[in-house]
Amino acid sequence: MFHTFNTDENHIDQWIDQHWDQVLTAISDLVAIPSTEDPATADASTNAPFGAGPRAALTAALELAESLGLQTTDVDGYLGFADLPGSGSKQLGIIGHVDVVPAGPGWTVEPFAVTRRDGYLLGRGVIDDKGPILCALFAVRYWQEQLAATGQQFPHTVRVLFGANEETGMADVAHYRARYADPDFLFTPDAEFPVCYGEKGLYGGTLTSAPLADGRLVQLQGGAATNAVPGVATATVRNATAADLPTAPHITLEQQGEYVVVTAQGKSAHASLPEQGRSAIHLLADYLLEADLCSPAEAAFLILVRTLASTWDGSSLGLACQDPDFGKLTIVGGTIELKDGRISQTLDARLPTTADPAAITRKLTQAAAEAGGAFALTRDIPPFKVDPTGPEVAALIDVYNQVSGESAEPFTMGGATYAREFSRGVSFGPEKPWEPQPDWVGGMHGPDEGVSEPLLKQALKIYIYAIARLQSLPL
Repeated sequence: MFHTFNTDENHIDQWIDQHWDQVLTAISDLVAIPSTEDPATADASTNAPFGAGPRAALTAALELAESLGLQTTDVDGYLGFADLPGSGSKQLGIIGHVDVVPAGPGWTVEPFAVTRRDGYLLGRGVIDDKGPILCALFAVRYWQEQLAATGQQFPHTVRVLFGANEETGMADVAHYRARYADPDFLFTPDAEFPVCYGEKGLYGGTLTSAPLADGRLVQLQGGAATNAVPGVATATVRNATAADLPTAPHITLEQQGEYVVVTAQGKSAHASLPEQGRSAIHLLADYLLEADLCSPAEAAFLILVRTLASTWDGSSLGLACQDPDFGKLTIVGGTIELKDGRISQTLDARLPTTADPAAITRKLTQAAAEAGGAFALTRDIPPFKVDPTGPEVAALIDVYNQVSGESAEPFTMGGATYAREFSRGVSFGPEKPWEPQPDWVGGMHGPDEGVSEPLLKQALKIYIYAIARLQSLPL
């Protein structure tokens, strides 16, 4: 049982210190793979349903897990898993993902390489989610070594699952669940500490303008992902002179022949935490409108875009609401594009239980029509939560507080993780957004994505304890 396993803190600390360089090498190797979904190279017949990048990252993760002594299975390239077999029929799952969002603009370091600076790691995926899932994998490796050395066996199998499509649809989990039973309990290291027991509803759509003939906009592009506050947005405008245009904060102007390139510099943030960002699309739309750089039809649609992006709680569109478990509705306009004579603006909302998706759709449809365009719903998934007083949540909270010295309580969030895709799951770290970090360290989905090494080390330690503690429960 649990008390017979070696959970001596000094022993765990020494093991982490001795293996930390190996952990860093593994993270660096995985970050070096640009594992963004790529339909152009997707081929399910060759076990690459999401493209060459996710396929390569999944292969690397499974090869690493096998080298660490775990039993691996590739589920047709959709997902892979590594098992530490237990003596009974129950299973503890740990799931993360090896796919990432596109690098996007604004990086000061190479996105697909780990830059180690002043106690931080920078690179796409170091915090979302390659770094965390590899820390969880090495926590399982710790127990694989200890159990092998003592001839013991856990009562429950530990299964580490590597998804390859978390960022763009979670079709990986659907494919897996059609073939395998859910773990009896599962956590994902793809959120914040301490323990998240519920996630808001997910709502998304696209606002599209009417055809824009004879407009002034030649190019319009903003945002790197639909589920992030856009950090950069640009527009190329015909028949304009930069010297005659007004200056504005966060706006730069560049004359290119008869065109002016207008660039807005915002601050990227995840769509679940929009208050931490500054929308470049809002800045750009506002400037184009105030400087009179649009045709009437373009202006009508950009007024709607500006209204959408001007607040993060939906109040500018009359959508604001909240509830005790999940707090406020949030909404961001993630990407904008001028293509084939139409402007398309995506939106991503996170909904509390008091939100009415049908009413939101009606309001957005009406607002789009008034601007001469249309609205298309792309996602509507209800909120979910597990019992925050259950034994598994209590065990994880206890472990987190034991290691961190805090007195934290479980919480809910607006982020979407794999936890909501399973029958019994929570998210469990490793982010701590309340801890200050240098301005040059970016967040997940933004440029210069970064994480502190001490945080990852602490997460590894927490996961080592958590695995043992959950083994003491019947699940």
